[in-house]
Amino acid sequence: MEIYVGKVKLDETHYPGEDYYSDGTIEDKLLEIVTSHKEEEYNEIIAESKDWAILYHLSHLRTNIVEWLPIEKTETVLEIGAGCGAITGVLSEKAKKVDCIDLSKKRSLINAARNKDKDNILIKLGNFQDVEASLTEKYDWITLIGVFEYGKGYINSEDPYVDFLKIIKKHLRPNGKIVIAIENRLGLKYFAGCVEDHSGLLFDGIEGYHHEGIAATFSKPELQTLFTKSGFSTVDFYYPYPDYKLPLYIFSDDYLPQSGDLHIHQNYDRLRVNAFDETKAYDSLIKSGLFPLFSNSFLAILEGDESYEENSL
Repeated sequence: MEIYVGKVKLDETHYPGEDYYSDGTIEDKLLEIVTSHKEEEYNEIIAESKDWAILYHLSHLRTNIVEWLPIEKTETVLEIGAGCGAITGVLSEKAKKVDCIDLSKKRSLINAARNKDKDNILIKLGNFQDVEASLTEKYDWITLIGVFEYGKGYINSEDPYVDFLKIIKKHLRPNGKIVIAIENRLGLKYFAGCVEDHSGLLFDGIEGYHHEGIAATFSKPELQTLFTKSGFSTVDFYYPYPDYKLPLYIFSDDYLPQSGDLHIHQNYDRLRVNAFDETKAYDSLIKSGLFPLFSNSFLAILEGDESYEENSL
């Protein structure tokens, strides 16, 4: 079954009939906002609401994570885990078309409503594994923004994160790229007293996720190992600051921060302890050449190795 919200098409072929995850009533509020207000009004609504969920889903800063990517108007994008459409709009402006996958109908309706005037967006509802099996085309870009950490929920296997990437790679065109934005398990903010983003526990990721939550993030060496095992020999790392969610800057190995550039992380809506002076710690790491290992988030761009065999999965 297909339905339209404005010009945006939603494909419910693989939708299970109900949303198995939700942020609750805030999603109703978000739907009301994007249905009743123009995008240029979002910042005023964010300021008045003082609500983290509204800030997170509607802030224009979200688009900074992909706005700079060299996506051509002749190219196609697959956005896995599109959610409420924080970056779908900017992707559609840059690309020829954007196909989205998301399990939540409510979030997809929010996405469609805020992008209703764009005619190059298709949202496929359903579990990733079900929708993926029906994909017939290959894409120039595939994005996983805040998605890869949930890999064990997407893929039922002994090595879900590696298998997740192997499956996704089958849908890349030659020289296509996968874009992954994810928190750093060893991000400085976690040492400094911010709770882990997914579990809400102090030092959870640093201590190795002994509580077995729904998500897991990784250090830079751990990500490099996963990418290599998945068949990606070409990987470029970038370092969003303060993190990938609301990035103000995106540093690279060619342009790293200098002393005095980075400051304390407020952790948005969550309480935190102050274990040490985060600004001084950043300066120490920068001077020691260790900032890339302790960046709060990573943005990784993966390009496949031509020698990799798709049938190796």
